[in-house]
Amino acid sequence: MSYEAGSTECRRIIETKEHLLKTLQSLKYLSNTDHIESKLKAIYDELEKMHDMRRKIEAN
Repeated sequence: MSYEAGSTECRRIIETKEHLLKTLQSLKYLSNTDHIESKLKAIYDELEKMHDMRRKIEAN
């Protein structure tokens, strides 16, 4: 996992995003998973927004 200073919550968000990226990589080798990939990418985007909000909160 890459290191980033911040709260435990930020680190957990980062870990979750990294797990999703690994899952998306694995899905590339499976047939007929486009709909699953799409849903996971949407979840990743939501986590990214959460992470951005946490960074703003912690910067203050």
